[in-house]
Amino acid sequence: MNNPANPQTAPGTLAELLVHVGRSARGDEGAPARLTDAQWTALRFFARAIRASRTPSAFASFQATTRGTASQTIKTLEARGLLERRRSESDGRSVRFEVTQAGRAMLEADPLRHLMTAIADLPEADRAALARILPDLSARIAGARGAAQVGTCGNCDHYEGRGGGGYCACVAQSLAPFEIGQLCTRFNPRAAAE
Repeated sequence: MNNPANPQTAPGTLAELLVHVGRSARGDEGAPARLTDAQWTALRFFARAIRASRTPSAFASFQATTRGTASQTIKTLEARGLLERRRSESDGRSVRFEVTQAGRAMLEADPLRHLMTAIADLPEADRAALARILPDLSARIAGARGAAQVGTCGNCDHYEGRGGGGYCACVAQSLAPFEIGQLCTRFNPRAAAE
């Protein structure tokens, strides 16, 4: 799998570097661990997911875990006042979760803030390359594992642009402009133009 001709671009080397970046970004050395990695992931997910994906099953899919494990993480965040449960307007049996004001305040101390700053400091061309490459990597890994893909509306086959916002045919909902860049677990990648 590794390319001996150029060890810097060998898949094994690049995979290890990606894992290292992920581990480094999650930890904030010297800071008290206010949330577990799973809880941080859940809080971030619910802050950045579209309304239709703010459910326990969507989070379980995103986290690649069981619904029971995801529900336990959500219950902990709800008990701490970081998430709030809301009944679905269209289906009274289902619930979705919203990040509370306390949850948004907690996100200000997100350990990923250092990674976000490092990415913001990259040249625009490098950020554009990451924006192109990372969703493709995510889709390939999901496909290899037979898991649901996660993506954003603007790159999804279910999405139709309408004025400043859009429409999701999968959930039959209009989307506000700010929702178009949010995460969705019902993502179906748009076919590349020929």
